[in-house]
Amino acid sequence: MSTSSVCAACGGHGLSDHLRVAGELGAGGLIPSTDQFGTALGDIARCPRCGHMQLDPMPAATMLADAYATAASEDYVQEELGQRETARRALERIEAYAPPVRPRALLDLGCWVGFLLAEARERGWDTLGVEPSAFAAGYARDRLGLTVVQGELLEAELPAGAFHAITLGDVIEHVTDPLAALRRIDALLAPGGVVWLALPDAGSRMARALGRRWWSVIPTHVQYFTRGSIAALLRRGGFEPVEVTTAPKAFTVRYYLERIGGYSPPLARGLVTAAGRAGVADRLWAPDFRDRMAVVARRASAR
Repeated sequence: MSTSSVCAACGGHGLSDHLRVAGELGAGGLIPSTDQFGTALGDIARCPRCGHMQLDPMPAATMLADAYATAASEDYVQEELGQRETARRALERIEAYAPPVRPRALLDLGCWVGFLLAEARERGWDTLGVEPSAFAAGYARDRLGLTVVQGELLEAELPAGAFHAITLGDVIEHVTDPLAALRRIDALLAPGGVVWLALPDAGSRMARALGRRWWSVIPTHVQYFTRGSIAALLRRGGFEPVEVTTAPKAFTVRYYLERIGGYSPPLARGLVTAAGRAGVADRLWAPDFRDRMAVVARRASAR
């Protein structure tokens, strides 16, 4: 493993070995619902200055772009009720800090099939999404009637200074150059606008306890932020965090139990069967493992 890479969060040099997890992409490709735990597209190195972790060497951005363009999965579609509940909780926090103007414009970068956009539209936002996956962008447009641009997040043509909130839900950890993403966001935000990010917390107790077997060590992730390193990145990009919270996701009990298949398929099957017999398999559940965080930030000058 190289030890000379630059930290994507704080810009420091001299990353050190952390976890040996290099593996293959897998047949499922780069989809958000993978259960290929403990495998990444490279080994993970750690910055001794800010604690940020990232793949080293970093996969080629062009390879990732091609993989995301062809990514397709019905798993999140089947979990629509939980996805919408998670989106409503996120929008409540965003609306607490976004400018109190009407109408308000929201941009969702990496919107997948668009459930957050759909919920925002129902709350009165003007919405726009950008999504690299042809499958997901098509679903958002054709099934939900949303305006979604299919393309790479940092290259889509978008109006400057037009958005009062920009969201990246489970996105920044997939980006090879997150500082460039923040600079792009800065150009797109309206005065007083906010950015909202939801992402795994690699500094959490759960992440530290599970190590390479943590369920967020998966082929889709190239960055592993801690609370400290995401704050360092935001400040480098000219932003200041105004709220950092945990961010549990609502899924059915069945969905969560099926993910245990990434550790033990027989155990997962047994638990799903038991949940079905108990009549709780399709019940929504949002356990807070405290290893996923949500961050609201605005331009430092706006503070």
